Amino acid sequence: MGNPVNAILNDPPVQAAPSPGDRALEHFLAAGFVRIEPPILHPAATFLDMSGEEIRGRLFLTNGASGEELCLRPEYTIPVCRAYLASPEAGRVAEYSYLGPVFRAQAGPQAGQGGERIQTGLESFGRKDAGAADAEIFALAMEAASEAGGQLAARLGDVHLFDSMLASLALPDVWRRRLRRGVAHGRSLSAILDAPGQSALAQPGVLAAMESADHAGARALVEDLLAIAGIDAVGGRTAGEIADRFLEQAALRSGEAIEAEKRKALEAFLAISGDPDEAAEKLRALANDAGLDIGKALDAFERRNGFMAARGVAIEQTRFSAAFVRDFDYYTGFVFEARDPARPNARPALGGGRYDGLAKRLGASADIPAVGAAIAIDRLPARGTL
Repeated sequence: MGNPVNAILNDPPVQAAPSPGDRALEHFLAAGFVRIEPPILHPAATFLDMSGEEIRGRLFLTNGASGEELCLRPEYTIPVCRAYLASPEAGRVAEYSYLGPVFRAQAGPQAGQGGERIQTGLESFGRKDAGAADAEIFALAMEAASEAGGQLAARLGDVHLFDSMLASLALPDVWRRRLRRGVAHGRSLSAILDAPGQSALAQPGVLAAMESADHAGARALVEDLLAIAGIDAVGGRTAGEIADRFLEQAALRSGEAIEAEKRKALEAFLAISGDPDEAAEKLRALANDAGLDIGKALDAFERRNGFMAARGVAIEQTRFSAAFVRDFDYYTGFVFEARDPARPNARPALGGGRYDGLAKRLGASADIPAVGAAIAIDRLPARGTL
């Protein structure tokens, strides 16, 4: 009879069950996405420029040896894009996945509860078949989330469609920027149009001087004011960028309000939501009634719906909202997010979209087609131990 102690010692070790993050990552790797792990530290100005100064309070900041302001990685999309542009694959088709920590302080009721969480996701660069690429990224992300935790309820939007609507109304650039920013932050149309607001620094005397100056003169004025105050930049923004912001406020102060007819069309557009196919019909009816030139954007919207259905997505189980614009201004097209249906008011467990203009803003010579998605593991409906 054998020694039971030796039998126990000779048994193979019990393998730990894969974590939710590992299960999601494995789904991406099986689809051909190469794993990448970009650095933890990045220039803070990059994220401030893309997301606005309001994100500063949520970043974990430090300074480099030469005094530059750095931050711990708050998300993966920008770091992965930077790594792609620095690689031999830049400008060509390349697809990456990742799994690791991101660092961003909690806001709202969860403030003070820590700022590190595990995130996984995937990013695709260089594909010219935008509709098919959008559908694949969305489907893979939803499938991975299901394997890692449970089923999510998805909401879809389209930044390109929204921008096409604003362009068709021939609104001044200053109003387009304010509407895009306001809608992304969930503000109502009346709050955006009726209360433009001003920066605390933009006193009436400064705005009056800028209203009467050309852009070059306004830039010089702001640079002089900042130099007198001993300020080189604010939140990573140069004096010229601050001048642009002041010029926007001056234009809002002196410009005319949006015409009633255009405002009515905006209200009707932002109110459209529901099944994506039904929403497409409502959008076409609005375009015909209001004489809006958004046909090309609507064609792309409907093509993507078809690719999603072909990819196995139950399109009727998703919900489209014309007023859904994610609050990162590098998004240029399809956007989406998904939540635990049992917690409809919780923050999204999954989010992503198309960001064709990001590469150029990070230094590329031209736009590069790109789309991606990220999953916050701790927000999934059910999760194991990481």
